[in-house]
Amino acid sequence: MRKSLKVALCGLLAPALLLAGCADSNTTSNSNSSSSATTSSQVMSSSSSAASSNSASSSSAPAANLGQMDATLYPSQARADNAIAPIRNQVGSLQWNGHGAYIVNDNQPNLGAVKPYGRPWAQNHPDSQGRAAIGDAYLTKQARQYRNRSETGNGASAWKPAGYMQQSNLPGRYRFAYNRGHLLGYALVGNIRGFDASESNSQNIATQTMWANQARDATNTGQNYYEGLVRQALDQNKYVRYQVKDLYSSNEKVPRAAEIQARSSDGSVSFHVLIPNAQNNMMIDYQNGNVTPCGGGSTNTSYNTSRAIRSGLHLMRHHRF
Repeated sequence: MRKSLKVALCGLLAPALLLAGCADSNTTSNSNSSSSATTSSQVMSSSSSAASSNSASSSSAPAANLGQMDATLYPSQARADNAIAPIRNQVGSLQWNGHGAYIVNDNQPNLGAVKPYGRPWAQNHPDSQGRAAIGDAYLTKQARQYRNRSETGNGASAWKPAGYMQQSNLPGRYRFAYNRGHLLGYALVGNIRGFDASESNSQNIATQTMWANQARDATNTGQNYYEGLVRQALDQNKYVRYQVKDLYSSNEKVPRAAEIQARSSDGSVSFHVLIPNAQNNMMIDYQNGNVTPCGGGSTNTSYNTSRAIRSGLHLMRHHRF
């Protein structure tokens, strides 16, 4: 009986120990990003409605723990600052939004005026090393793709971008290290004739963390959250200029961050953000894409880790070992 309880206790506490094993003990980089958080609701006035339609947060967690859970889904500011430190001079002023991303230049896009007419277009511009670097587009509802990839011949691909050193079964919600991260998303440009929206377009796909690619909630702001704002605008027949830049340091294979900006013709969509290519359950060697599993996504303890610790303490209080 004692032996089985010991085994159970170890099983409960192991995830907590793993998540705590690589905390953000490094000093914050010299990014000059503001330490005061800007809430994601300040990014754009219509973000709350878009977030509700694209929410990926769990509704089953106790209300008292929701904020604590959210804080461990996205990278902490210290981890994000460390990720972007080498490319800090490639972007303007930064302010941490409190939910995983940075606001760039007071959220003002640098895309010029947007005219409410014309056909949609999309272009990729690789950098001098051939890496996926810039995705530039003028979007209308005509550009939107509502069918899944398998229906349009853009399904799964065996091709892998540089630095795609995949790992799975990581602790926490984001179980995989990487996704094939797009500059211009399939749902936004997949219906533009002549544009390669497949997962093997080397000019549009780079190695991106699962969090940076998929996080789509107003309190967990990865690239998909901001794409959701644009998708909603296109569904409402708005015209949107859109641009994504992957930012690299020197000759590294994995980008450090994605700079995303958008502006609609009517002004209802307007944002300029930086998404760090980081994840709270691992550390990345951006030179080659190698991953070290760990934790430390936030100074707060995750809901699941806290539950494991509480369960372990309960066993300790009620049983002798």
